[in-house]
Amino acid sequence: MAGFAPWPPQGSGKGRGKALRERTPLESHALHAPAAGRPSVVAAVEQANAGRLEHLVPIRIGRMAASPFAFLRGSAGLMAHDLATTPTSGPVAQLCGDAHAANFGLYGDARGRLALDINDFDETVPGPWEWDLKRLAASLVLAGRQAGAGEAVCRQAAADAAGSYRRTVRRLAKLSALDSWNAIPDDELVTFAQAHELSEVLGAVSAKALRNTSAKFAARSTVRTDEGRWRFVAAPPILSEVTDAEEALVAGSLAAYRETVPVELHPLLARYSVQDVAFRVVGTGSVGTRAYVVLLLDQREHPLVLQVKEARPSVLLPHLARAGFAVSGAPAHEGQRVVLGQKRMQVVSDVLMGWTTVDGLPYQVRQFRNRKGSVDPAALLPAQLDDYGRLTGALLARAHAHTADAAVLAGYCGKDERLDTAVAAFAVAYADQSERDHAELAAAVRTGRLPAETGV
Repeated sequence: MAGFAPWPPQGSGKGRGKALRERTPLESHALHAPAAGRPSVVAAVEQANAGRLEHLVPIRIGRMAASPFAFLRGSAGLMAHDLATTPTSGPVAQLCGDAHAANFGLYGDARGRLALDINDFDETVPGPWEWDLKRLAASLVLAGRQAGAGEAVCRQAAADAAGSYRRTVRRLAKLSALDSWNAIPDDELVTFAQAHELSEVLGAVSAKALRNTSAKFAARSTVRTDEGRWRFVAAPPILSEVTDAEEALVAGSLAAYRETVPVELHPLLARYSVQDVAFRVVGTGSVGTRAYVVLLLDQREHPLVLQVKEARPSVLLPHLARAGFAVSGAPAHEGQRVVLGQKRMQVVSDVLMGWTTVDGLPYQVRQFRNRKGSVDPAALLPAQLDDYGRLTGALLARAHAHTADAAVLAGYCGKDERLDTAVAAFAVAYADQSERDHAELAAAVRTGRLPAETGV
């Protein structure tokens, strides 16, 4: 029957995964060499800046120039170019697309409880699961180096991320489909990943996240006008006013957004009135894209802030084609791509996520400051880095298993540490590459070839 699996099952998933090692040995994942035709760093940055708001590009470059880890965070497309020539085993999963170590964290569910998961999906698209894992592992090495950890610690953190990924898919493969989908609840993750050194860090992040709400942002960033309406207070360059025409376009797009939210939530949205729209600069990878915050109030003047953020095509797409992975059936609307990808990977997601179009461009819409909090991996103690690697590796495996067969992944990854060792070797080599790339970027900034604004 269409939409369901055939019966009887077509062989053992574990067996199919194990057979894939003949074509792509586990040890082959250690390989890294600059791909033929690799663009210069300046060319890659300029290409990534195409279509962005020019006056914000120096902020983006300044943030990327801060450190090799920051450079990696802003160069998902360049890494995808490099990954396109690396070995892949075949199984496809919904990818985060930008699974570096700072893109994991906490956020609020529908009842205000904190969930722990991947939390950035701008580049999400179906692709080879190895790409997410290798990006995570390389970022852990760079974050560890920035934090002052020794090379053995950094390499071990990358290996532990891969090992935790491998053990997690093995656990999920032993469960029924329904149990696997909902397995490893957040309150068990620290124990499962053997990440007890992070307990104090996660506790502090959780306490901060619980206070990180629309209400707190609105209280700090808005004032009541003489006419009785509430308005954002400009704080350039991060928060700035928009023209009346721009405000009307963004506010008007919310009617189309409402139709993308589950119908049972329409009465909830109907209790809010739009008060104001402002432009707000976003994170390193997205600086220069168009992003707005919209202030809404209910009848008791309790605020809800929505983020309306431009959704550009995933930077992975051209490189997936180069690697021989055909992306078919992708949503025509980029905002829809982001929202559906996020829902496919997270255990629970923001119930108010949706998408819309503003002045002909696609946007994603979500709650702003939805009790969001994250660990800064570059600020961890060396003893905490491997724990963080194990925690994020488990989260990534849990997310991939929603769209890829955990049994196939488990069969391929195996019981021993060959995959862990290979991914760690790749991670160290790619971290070295990122340091060379960062040095090239820094030189271009010093000579004036690329404009950069630091400290923003």
